Amino acid sequence: MIAVKLSAVAWLIGAFLLTGTAGATQTNVAPSSVTTTPPVDSSVVDESQFPAYVERLKVKALAEGINQATIDEAFANIYFLSRVIQSDKNQLEKKITLDIYLQRVLPEKKIRLARQMYRTYHSQLERASQRSGVPASYIVALWGMESGFGKYQGKEDIISAMATLAFEGRREAFFTKQLMAALLIIQQKHISADQLKGSWAGAMGQCQFMPTSFITYGADGDGDERIDIWNNIDDVFASTANYLATEGWNKNEGWGEEVKLTKAINPARIGLEDDKAKTVAQWRKLGIVTSKKAAPGQKAWIIQPDDAQGRTFMVYNNFRTIMHWNRSLYFAISIGTLAESVAQN
Repeated sequence: MIAVKLSAVAWLIGAFLLTGTAGATQTNVAPSSVTTTPPVDSSVVDESQFPAYVERLKVKALAEGINQATIDEAFANIYFLSRVIQSDKNQLEKKITLDIYLQRVLPEKKIRLARQMYRTYHSQLERASQRSGVPASYIVALWGMESGFGKYQGKEDIISAMATLAFEGRREAFFTKQLMAALLIIQQKHISADQLKGSWAGAMGQCQFMPTSFITYGADGDGDERIDIWNNIDDVFASTANYLATEGWNKNEGWGEEVKLTKAINPARIGLEDDKAKTVAQWRKLGIVTSKKAAPGQKAWIIQPDDAQGRTFMVYNNFRTIMHWNRSLYFAISIGTLAESVAQN
């Protein structure tokens, strides 16, 4: 799978609640315009056909190695969730500038709370950091952006939500895959079916992993042979760190920095594609003014989230790793910004 976490937050890049939970998100957000999708009546989906569809899902689950006991447990109380279809179809997209986005998702009180959480859970964070090579400040930043430090995890029944969205049909293959992964989570005894809760889009726990991301990146932080990203803070930190480490985090790099231009830069040089990378020294020769701490030989990219009229950043490969989690330039910048604020605590 593409190493990108999907989440309800990620679907709403410009909205207040949108912070992160991984997903197929915009990588650029144009300033100021606002677009909305007209409300959709979920009654166009024939709910009466849902029970028959669930039976087909059970057959598929058996074929994919899910045992009968797990199927019986998971589907015992399944129900059609019309509101998740409405949420999926009626997503509000607000296109705002980076400055406004950062003001909304990183108010001073959130930064203060992140620093407090860093102090409170310092030993657990350092344990996860030492095992993975991912700085504790980035673990805290993702934790805060994804679930408000565990406060907002979602209350939807994941099995019902994934089955409903698969049944609706527009992204049947994707949500069926998420459902099968959710069943595997239950089968592996990480959590019981009745406790498997999350967002309407399937993001789960304090790090808001989609079921497939849980299977790929979930980590047991305390050695109890279970991965509980809902209630066990060691598992939350270990899983978050494991995600970044698996996707190539370099402990010897930061994420990037805002830079100044002494002259206009060729738009063709801007972006995160492999062939647009240059060393810091090369960028400096092209008119990029960086901090003295930037190593001349380090590979970097130039991005302008709001195009030429906005701010310019020089970013390193760790920034691209964060964007595996959520493919939004805004989100990745917010994580780097919050992590730096926490580290300066």
